[in-house]
Amino acid sequence: MKIDSPFRGALALTLTLILTSSLLLAQNAKDSVAIQTILQQEDQAWNKGDAPAYSQSFSPDGTFTNIAGMFFKGHKAFLDQHEVIFKSFFKNTVLNQKIVSLKFVRSDVAIMETLCQVSGFAKEGLPPRIQLDAKGQLNTRLLQVLIKEAGGWKIVSYHNVDVKPGTPIPE
Repeated sequence: MKIDSPFRGALALTLTLILTSSLLLAQNAKDSVAIQTILQQEDQAWNKGDAPAYSQSFSPDGTFTNIAGMFFKGHKAFLDQHEVIFKSFFKNTVLNQKIVSLKFVRSDVAIMETLCQVSGFAKEGLPPRIQLDAKGQLNTRLLQVLIKEAGGWKIVSYHNVDVKPGTPIPE
């Protein structure tokens, strides 16, 4: 069957769009799995109190804002801060993160928001800035911006805010 000239261009464009869309979906699926793996590694490392493992995907020049509003720059500061908290009020706590949103703004930039629940706190020794819910859990929303580099995905921005008591949290 011979296709007329005006339709040939439209057909070529349609096929190109279909193939490009399929490749992008496949790439996003692969990258989504890679980012979800980072999230699982964060949970596992936190639950072991392992600051180096928790920090492994943090970029050398990343920025970090914790739930108290303190701001840090760089991998070493991120690692050091987690070593401190894993030895003090977050010692032996359990982190469980659920992805609320994962959006690729470019093929090499992703924004992930998670709902975090931390449980297992000691009865005493919590700083006043940490407000637990009725179940004894700390609830936060964590926004992480990731970029894809030659070695894989790295966290370049990590911004954590606590969910205030009385704010509805999806189960």
